[in-house]
Amino acid sequence: MLTGALRTELLNISTAFFTHAYPAVLSFDTAAFSADNKRNAQILKYRAQIAQGQSSTVISSLKQSQDAASRSIVALAQDAAGNGQSALETALSLADSDGEDSVVQICAGTVLAAHAEYAKAVDLLSKHQGSLEAVALLVQIHLFQHRTDLAVKEVAAAKRWAQDSLLINLAESWTNLREGGAEKYQSAYYVFEELASAPGSASTTALVGQAVSEIHLGRLEEAEAALQQAMSIENADTQAVANSVVLASVMGKKEDVLQGLLQQLREKDARHALLRDLEEKSQLFDAASAKYAPKVAS
Repeated sequence: MLTGALRTELLNISTAFFTHAYPAVLSFDTAAFSADNKRNAQILKYRAQIAQGQSSTVISSLKQSQDAASRSIVALAQDAAGNGQSALETALSLADSDGEDSVVQICAGTVLAAHAEYAKAVDLLSKHQGSLEAVALLVQIHLFQHRTDLAVKEVAAAKRWAQDSLLINLAESWTNLREGGAEKYQSAYYVFEELASAPGSASTTALVGQAVSEIHLGRLEEAEAALQQAMSIENADTQAVANSVVLASVMGKKEDVLQGLLQQLREKDARHALLRDLEEKSQLFDAASAKYAPKVAS
């Protein structure tokens, strides 16, 4: 995808995409773009459609295309639509045959990471030639694997050639939140707060990032305000709901409020990591408490 500094024509649509302001991406007028940038913008639009639950439309649009980039986008759409096995097979094949293609690196790499094929995803993404998005994905993968040290190194290396890039600022904010400490939490907050307040990049993702930073800083009422704003947006982001559950628990909200938020999360994503974790902890608690259950002698 985009390499080095973002081209001027692509700056606004890329900013909208990377902050998950997908409706803005889809409504973006690219008629005056150069041919190369029109192609890159169209790829962003396909990916925004996938993120908006329009995978079938993307698959239909690209079903006749056999180039590696289009096949990788289709794999991404298939994965989002629930056809994970086919998507993974395509991603693995493209990683072997077309690993130098920048679109393949991002789309196939995303599919591989989603299926916990982290080693293969890292190998593919590491072939990038100055791709900011590849760096951001590598940072995410390292954080998924609890290798904060590698994520920090990835950010530090990229900052030598991509200082002040939106994606690198976001990636550094992710590592700051993981590393912890008031200074790092505050630094992350500044990045997300700026994005959340800017018309071109305001999105639920930016608001959730701001809220998470505020929670770590102990500013719970401010975090609640940010999450309420995120939840008020149509089709509220799943992460907005999940973090609202966490905050409600931290703030000691009434049980009916907590259960209502949990139900919203189940309706959006029944397999969300938070729900799986809660179920696992509940089972462990039941198993532990059973050891101390009173026994009646016969």
